[in-house]
Amino acid sequence: MRRTIKLWAVLFWLLVWQVVSMMLNQQILLVSPVKVIIRLSELIITKDFWLAIVFSSTRIIGGFIIAVIVSCLFAALASKFKLIDELLSPFMLAIRSVPVASFIILALIWFSSKNLAILISFLMVMPVMYSNILTGICTIDSKMREMAKVFEISTIKQVRYIYVPHIFKYFESACAVCLGLCWKSGVAAEVIGMPDGSIGECLQQAKVYLDTPDLFAWTFVIVCISLFFERLFLRLLSKIKILLLRMD
Repeated sequence: MRRTIKLWAVLFWLLVWQVVSMMLNQQILLVSPVKVIIRLSELIITKDFWLAIVFSSTRIIGGFIIAVIVSCLFAALASKFKLIDELLSPFMLAIRSVPVASFIILALIWFSSKNLAILISFLMVMPVMYSNILTGICTIDSKMREMAKVFEISTIKQVRYIYVPHIFKYFESACAVCLGLCWKSGVAAEVIGMPDGSIGECLQQAKVYLDTPDLFAWTFVIVCISLFFERLFLRLLSKIKILLLRMD
């Protein structure tokens, strides 16, 4: 169940943030929300700000989309052939268990930092997406499948009316989790790899120069972009689901 964020709750925590910042009176430790907003308004009007967003967004979302496609393919094959499921299980477990930082460092040895966010986002999303989709396929009621065979319902109609409605619940849930996960891991990869013109590079520079307003401003931007893509993608999924069910 998705919960809506109330404006009064946001204002409450902003007030707490402002009060704590004033009590500390150390802008390097905790900058006030007012200064973050001022700094953000200065960043928004610069060309480099938007180029950094485009650079990181295309790579992180690209990694997410590739992971979705590969996960759907692997889950479909694994549900059909038990051997493939057994073969992929250790691989998925390894990706889940290995720390993100280890993947980033290893990837930097093998590849350039420019497209590092694509690989890391892909690796972080794929196990979760694969597991959810496979669970969705495997939990379809066997009686529904038998009924489809008895009435000789075509494969296309089985997919549309039996598989899609059931699997979509698991798929949407996975997307809601993975969209936030891919942004966290993707930006973390950029912070370590520091590709030119990325959000991660801006965060790293803010840390090096102890520029706390920049650090908080970019963090706020990451949260907003992540939420935007999550809502956009989930809304798109809902429309696709409705279209599939309404098609003759």
